Amino acid sequence: MRRFVGELQQATTRDDLQRHVGWLRDQLGIDHLVYHSVSGAGQQYGILTYSDDWVRRYVDEGYARIDPVVQGSLRRFEPIDWKELDWSGRQSRNFLGEAISAGVGNQGYSVPIRGPGGQFALFTISGRVSDASWGRFVTSTTTEVLLAAHFLNQKAQEIVQGAAQGDAQPLSGREIDVLTLLALGMNRAQAADALQISEHTLRSYIESARIKLGAMNTTHAVARAVAGGLVLL
Repeated sequence: MRRFVGELQQATTRDDLQRHVGWLRDQLGIDHLVYHSVSGAGQQYGILTYSDDWVRRYVDEGYARIDPVVQGSLRRFEPIDWKELDWSGRQSRNFLGEAISAGVGNQGYSVPIRGPGGQFALFTISGRVSDASWGRFVTSTTTEVLLAAHFLNQKAQEIVQGAAQGDAQPLSGREIDVLTLLALGMNRAQAADALQISEHTLRSYIESARIKLGAMNTTHAVARAVAGGLVLL
């Protein structure tokens, strides 16, 4: 993750992002990794490892209208394991069968991301493994996947806009401590215990750091702190 984040910060073109996405896919040992963003004005931007044939088929058939992953993500803020979605409809079953035949995989995990100005992005990993294997994989890599999703979205938006985000306000030492523990995978209770503070106080530090970093949520704040070198893993 340190290598991915470090090299991602040097990216200046879409080709750079494509190369880094391919590398991360290989390191995770999955079949595909996809990032797709739509701005509030409808401008689309994608970095993905699907085959060109499947992408053309998906676009030509307008599958986004019936894809349970897309439709489910539009109504949620938290990550989605594809097994949690409703695939019982005939259209959904046929679509899933076609996607699997195209090499997408029978398992997937998608992270919805919402940015300023109505921007919406979806970061997805997928593969072809058993339910048990996929469950273990998601449990062990959730933190890394969430951070990668927000790092990639931030860098992609910088490239699209042609300029990086403005400098964030400096964080206090305790705010950095809190974000560091969260970046290492601790939950709020564990982080509060490690710092010997109450969860209420911990939440105050998180909210203060989030505002200073201009982040949408805690995960985004952690991602920005790491990307900016404020938190070192």
